[in-house]
Amino acid sequence: MQLGMIGLGKMGNFMAQRLMKGGHDVIGFDPNEKAREALADAGGRSVDSLDKLVEALQAPRAVWMMVPSGRIVDETVAALNDRLDKGDVVIDGGNSNYKDDQRHAGLLSAKGIDYVDCGTSGGVWGLKEGYSMMVGGDEKVVERLKTIFEVLAPGKNKGWGRVGPVGAGHFVKMVHNGIEYGMMQAYAEGFSIFKHKDEFKLDLGQIAEIWRYGSVVRSWLLDLTADALQRNPEMEGLAPYVVDSGEGRWTVAEAIDLDVPAPIITASLIERLRSRDTDSFSDKLLSAMRNEFGGHAMKKE
Repeated sequence: MQLGMIGLGKMGNFMAQRLMKGGHDVIGFDPNEKAREALADAGGRSVDSLDKLVEALQAPRAVWMMVPSGRIVDETVAALNDRLDKGDVVIDGGNSNYKDDQRHAGLLSAKGIDYVDCGTSGGVWGLKEGYSMMVGGDEKVVERLKTIFEVLAPGKNKGWGRVGPVGAGHFVKMVHNGIEYGMMQAYAEGFSIFKHKDEFKLDLGQIAEIWRYGSVVRSWLLDLTADALQRNPEMEGLAPYVVDSGEGRWTVAEAIDLDVPAPIITASLIERLRSRDTDSFSDKLLSAMRNEFGGHAMKKE
């Protein structure tokens, strides 16, 4: 099957390479020349404009977007709406909000262009291990694209599936990332407790390795944690600053809208935000309040 790929960053290029190995013809576009060269170096074809990409694809066209969520996705969908024809399909494999998917599908449907949202997990390991994909869209459209998902997935019939109509794929991926936040926070806190237990002089890398086999807390995330601890047991050179993709925020907001208590996911999100406050005014004010009512000592800078 022929596929157009928009967005040739590291993950987009890796997905293109996996598709090509699976026998698909991939034509890529990215405004960044080096990104296009990376695809060409891997044996793929690239073009330097969206118009050329659409011209190069045979109808009915399938175009996979791997671009940052928000404004850039909006602009890309609008541009494709002006260029594609009835029967073509647009797949958003990035991290869009499911409400944006529903809006984009409505825009494209006026011209008979189909839309599929694909929540994608696997990161840079996907080229080797395959990607976990949560797909939203019309059943017949997803079936038409089935061979693409089968090649990208860890196995033909595992690691991917249509989970519902348009928007459902990114909704499931959003909650997936919220769960991921909580799991990461739990591992981080547990190993921090080990780190502070000076009495035992624990080897954190060793503990992670032990847990990887047979333990009820084993996971791929723990495998990655073990690798990180082996390479850099003291976390030297790293700033205690944790970014977020936005999906944890959306998960918490959705939980509130649905009246669903999600304290662990919410707390893990708050911890990420807290990691960025290197000069915490709230902590300073807490210290001042404690001194005011109890005369407790305050630590000065």
